[in-house]
Amino acid sequence: MIKVTDLVFKYPTSKKNALNGLNLEIKKGQYVAILGHNGSGKSTFSKLLVALYKPLSGKIEIDGITISSETLRKIRKKIGIIFQNPDNQFIGATVEDDIAFGLENAQINPKEMRSIIEMLSEKVGMDKYLNREPQLLSGGQKQRVAIASVLALNPEIIIFDEVTSMLDPKGKRKVLEIIRDIQKQREKTLISITHDMDEAIMADLCIVFANGEVIASGEPKEILKNKEIIEIAKIDSPFIYRLSEKIYGIEPTYDEKELLEKLCK
Repeated sequence: MIKVTDLVFKYPTSKKNALNGLNLEIKKGQYVAILGHNGSGKSTFSKLLVALYKPLSGKIEIDGITISSETLRKIRKKIGIIFQNPDNQFIGATVEDDIAFGLENAQINPKEMRSIIEMLSEKVGMDKYLNREPQLLSGGQKQRVAIASVLALNPEIIIFDEVTSMLDPKGKRKVLEIIRDIQKQREKTLISITHDMDEAIMADLCIVFANGEVIASGEPKEILKNKEIIEIAKIDSPFIYRLSEKIYGIEPTYDEKELLEKLCK
């Protein structure tokens, strides 16, 4: 479980806090979407979770362990993060090298390593690109390799920090399919940092940030119905929901299949 208590953070060049006394809890195995407009504090929070930043005050506990300089190594083994720009994460000269990097550091047996690389590359649909140079891949392909590289480390918690914001619709769809597949297994805690409700709608829980504070928390469909929260957080409703709202005599829905069934009645 992740427990955040009275968390405060301020960038050295800023006059105001990026996070103001943040309090929240994320249960083990949950898929949580953290929503908010640019500057709401959501990406700052993700970097505090992986101990890239140090808070001014307050604390973050992961499975009862408080993040500190003494627990840094243990905490970072528990958490993996995929950033908005996958180019910032590539280390290897090929896709295979990149997935292998974490396994080599963990001193995994070469035979076992090969099996893991093949399994993970197939899982993210990149098994035919193992010898390809990362810079020759599309944005969506790069993100899929980044996900495989993080999965290779087998973290308990995976953070997706705006992972679809730079992708075209096809790339976005494939990445979301992978996230959905990981979610179904219920083996890992997933945290999606996003401003995209199409992505957040898959989550078990949505936590909405604004001005460094949590302003709402609940199931995605409940957040969708709260027009005030949607407006404050500057969140775009999913396309299907916006479309169904405009159709007379139909209750708004975010489910495409449900909308089609209602239209056919």
